[in-house]
Amino acid sequence: MDYQKLKDEIIEYAHTIGIDEIGFTTAEPFHEFRDKLISYYENNYESGFEKGTIEERVNPKLSLPSARSIIAIAVGYPNRLPKDAPKSRKGERRGIFARSSWGFDYHHLLRTRLEKLEAFIKERVDGVETMSMVDTGVLSDREVALRSGLGFVGKNGFIINPKLGTWTYLGEMLISIPFPPDKPLVGTCGDCTICIDRCPTGALVGNGQLDSKKCISFLTQTKTFVPDEYRKSIGNRIYGCDTCQQVCPLNVGINTQQDDIILEPEILKPELTSLLKVSNREFKETYGHLAGVWRGKNPLQRNAIIALAHFKEESAIPTLKDVAENDVRPVIKGTAYWAIGQILGDRALDYIHERYSKETDEAVKEEMLKGIQEG
Repeated sequence: MDYQKLKDEIIEYAHTIGIDEIGFTTAEPFHEFRDKLISYYENNYESGFEKGTIEERVNPKLSLPSARSIIAIAVGYPNRLPKDAPKSRKGERRGIFARSSWGFDYHHLLRTRLEKLEAFIKERVDGVETMSMVDTGVLSDREVALRSGLGFVGKNGFIINPKLGTWTYLGEMLISIPFPPDKPLVGTCGDCTICIDRCPTGALVGNGQLDSKKCISFLTQTKTFVPDEYRKSIGNRIYGCDTCQQVCPLNVGINTQQDDIILEPEILKPELTSLLKVSNREFKETYGHLAGVWRGKNPLQRNAIIALAHFKEESAIPTLKDVAENDVRPVIKGTAYWAIGQILGDRALDYIHERYSKETDEAVKEEMLKGIQEG
């Protein structure tokens, strides 16, 4: 079989189904990535969301023994809302979902594209074996994209593609066909360190390395109390963080549009007090299609409370008091008490002291005191 001809046909077809960039590499182990992973774990940088052992993450054939190649894909996503998107203003403060969560869950979007690509190939090659991954697989999407020529790794840790910048969803397909591999793209950030300098928590440690535990994107997805030192850095972020992408000079002028990525400004910039009142059913109906809700309602509501404290939004006090007094979830209850102290300062003292004896959870009581001490 003429594998180069088939490769050209795949590339041409890929562009007709919403795949912006496509590259090919071998299924040989990612030896250099092994060293990066070892250093990553030794420095305690991992988030805990990582999948697989080091060996599984560097050796594609442990996932698909017959693999001869990997097809990497990149789909650009928008990073600007329409001009008529709702504004956050006093009395109606709003949060923001990270841009990777705009539109229908990208895991489904990429899987659909990869499934179409698999079907296209299987129509032409009998007995071909494939295995596709999107974000949650054991392979590193970044390392596969890097070796496949889709871009170079920036100091912010993202793949930077000449056409799409960093605003990309990445996925890959292991396949039992020995395609001619593409060459890695040569690129560099040069002397620019703006992403490192502007990271709100100092999570970027240089050369594309990330201390996940400091990253706001990670912190917004945890289910426990947010560490004290990072709460003010979260700002009004409900899910994720885009700062290191927003400040990147190589992203200037890029705003890729996809027909199946529908922007819903009212949902992507939710009114914070409304988010605190939403029922489980309403939450699922309104936000369930977003990638940013994979950890459930609790982290997003906790982040909404932190955002109200960030804004010092006094109109939210009745809602926060209702949450603090009646919610059964210690993290939500405690964060609400903390926010009341942050917003009202000394004016919260009588309320906190009156409520203190009525609370039994020690973590909640600690947050109550912390709020008035820091407020």
